[in-house]
Amino acid sequence: MKTLSKLTGVFALVATLLFSTNIKAQDSDIVDLAVATDDLSTLVTAVKAAGLVETLKGDGPFTVFAPTNAAFEALPDGVLEMLLKPENKDQLTAVLTYHVVPAEVMSGDLEDGMKAGTVEGSNATISINDDKVMVDNANVVMADIDASNGVVHVIDAVILPPSIKEALAANDNEQKNSDW
Repeated sequence: MKTLSKLTGVFALVATLLFSTNIKAQDSDIVDLAVATDDLSTLVTAVKAAGLVETLKGDGPFTVFAPTNAAFEALPDGVLEMLLKPENKDQLTAVLTYHVVPAEVMSGDLEDGMKAGTVEGSNATISINDDKVMVDNANVVMADIDASNGVVHVIDAVILPPSIKEALAANDNEQKNSDW
């Protein structure tokens, strides 16, 4: 039943994006596209909290791997709330800029095993298997949404840069050790 619910959500997202990103999408920048898409509202909240709105409204070109609301909800308990706190702005910025490539990369440009250099400074890995495209551990559920300053690819998971993965793993180990 959970799989059916996820599938329904993906189909609703695709339908929403298809209707909301028509020919006029190229007149909208990446931020405006995200704001106009209900299922990217958590991303918009995070972009605002990190102070990245003006950057992503800039000339670009940018490629944004945009996690859905469900992707943010799937993060471990408390992680999103922790990232959104003002004192964690640097970590939130690292996570969000790991979702941005400072160039326009269309789906036709992707190759299996490709490393995409992100604004954060680390590389995200592109995998292609049976026409299924993944960025790190996230599936691309909608590709090639044109914006005036780049392109958006919607993904079903939040991808984390190595520095944040290491910090979360260290925190996890500390909690396990303190439970003894």
